[in-house]
Amino acid sequence: MLGSTSSEMLYRELGSTGERVSAIGLGGWHIGLKYVDEELGIRIVRTAIDRGITFMDNCWDYNDGVSETRMGKALRDGYRDKIFLMTKIDGRSKQAAAKQIDESLQRLQVDYIDLVQHHEIIRFEDPHRVFDEEGANAAFIEAREAGKLRYIGFTGHKDPYIHLHMLQVAAEHGFKFDAVQLPINVMDAHYRSFTKLVVPELVKQNIGILGMKSLANGIILNSNTVTAIECLHYALNQPTSVVITGIDSMEILDQAFEAVRTFQPMNDKQERALLAKTASSAARGEFEPFKTSSIFDGTAQNPDWLGEEPQRLQQLMPT
Repeated sequence: MLGSTSSEMLYRELGSTGERVSAIGLGGWHIGLKYVDEELGIRIVRTAIDRGITFMDNCWDYNDGVSETRMGKALRDGYRDKIFLMTKIDGRSKQAAAKQIDESLQRLQVDYIDLVQHHEIIRFEDPHRVFDEEGANAAFIEAREAGKLRYIGFTGHKDPYIHLHMLQVAAEHGFKFDAVQLPINVMDAHYRSFTKLVVPELVKQNIGILGMKSLANGIILNSNTVTAIECLHYALNQPTSVVITGIDSMEILDQAFEAVRTFQPMNDKQERALLAKTASSAARGEFEPFKTSSIFDGTAQNPDWLGEEPQRLQQLMPT
């Protein structure tokens, strides 16, 4: 049960789950970075919760587990009961996914995780691996039945058509996701747009929309076209349940709350005017390198995280 809400924060429904979560979520990657010491990481998490952020993002692979470990320490002393906890798993095989779920539970020091997501669905084969009989979703469903997790989602940052393919393959297996995480930012609208192609389908299915890359780790600001507050306002103006943003200092935490405090829903004319500022810079995906390069793809650099391909497929290979 989430703790009391705050007048500093907006709260929104998470798709069809019945859960109410903060419109801003705290990104887990930044709290485990080398230049953020553990004390500061824990302070950021606890201050965010004290001020009304209830959605916590994390991942099994962030900073070799440091991000989950720090968040686990921050959630002691009653903080766990005040938040909605999410993490992500890289395993595509049932065996790899089950192992990673248990490791995340251990690092986070919790009995259950509210939402666990299939991480980095960035290849067209990923949905088929996840939904194979020996695939990761079988491990997720077993973990849900065992009380280790409550809801299931997926994430990806590469191509909107891969997201749509994942939704299609899930439907073919009679499965509906509770949440989907995807890039939503002022550049995305102009290039391989998740906002234009995937968001309408998520709204139609009433699946919780988790926006990420609202500033692309600050890269969008290098275009000198928009401010950080404008980036957050744009993401908040979409039908998101949560906008997940990286916070590596108390100043950036203040910035997130300032974005909420000053947010006013934009009409179509206001949104078009904002997007016009980024149209030229965004045209080739230069400021969204997670779409146009592999530098954001942890599973590309560490393919062993995915686990083995299904046995039946390996048997098709000539000897």
